[in-house]
Amino acid sequence: MARKRFERVDVRRPDLRIPFPPRFRARLTGQTALAVQRRAKYLLVPLSSGETLLMHLGMSGSFEVAREGAPLDRHDHVVFHMSAGAIVTFNDPRRFGLMTLLTRDALKTHPVLSALGPEPLSDDFDGDTLARACRGKRTPLKVALLDQRVVAGLGNIYAAEALYVARLSPERPASTIATASGAPRPSAHRLAAAIKQVLTEAVDRKAAEVYRSARFRVYDRELERCRRASCGGTVRRQTQAGRSTFFCPRCQR
Repeated sequence: MARKRFERVDVRRPDLRIPFPPRFRARLTGQTALAVQRRAKYLLVPLSSGETLLMHLGMSGSFEVAREGAPLDRHDHVVFHMSAGAIVTFNDPRRFGLMTLLTRDALKTHPVLSALGPEPLSDDFDGDTLARACRGKRTPLKVALLDQRVVAGLGNIYAAEALYVARLSPERPASTIATASGAPRPSAHRLAAAIKQVLTEAVDRKAAEVYRSARFRVYDRELERCRRASCGGTVRRQTQAGRSTFFCPRCQR
């Protein structure tokens, strides 16, 4: 999509999670996508008009690139006809996705972006940053990691995986990784490093392959033996903030 022009835009329903903005097709048609960027779980496409196309996949959304004439599925809700003949189709069976257009000023102040914490793979994220964000938080550590104000874009699966790598219980209060003044304890540095490790591994393996090959250390392994040879514990599952948490109660403290 980057450096390509929107020749035509087909919107096959009036809304996704929210309605499409006024004149969505017209504001996109003829514009060039200057880049494709990411902030947390949001995709941002700056346009030659000065606006930015903001998108979120929701829980079931995906993009597919095809050529003209490819058959459409009933869940193909938006079709971008790009220059050079590429067709970019957004498919979203559950319709939790999001697409909107933002001016430069609106982009700076948009609530879903302005409150985001640091990117986990950036130089701005480390044990010190994580400890400051968790200072005084009584919420369980796993729940805190899913708060996008603490760290941007970390999802349920990799929060569980990172806690396992760091040997930290998802149930412990988030504040325990920081001192009263917000200084990092050793656990904060371990956890920040573990987050970077599991995300880097996932990127290297490619997300689709990770799901197919079931290479997770602890996620979705309820009642299985802990994969640490020296542990001997059994993986448990519980629900936290409406999401499944998997952990080993013996080696995660």
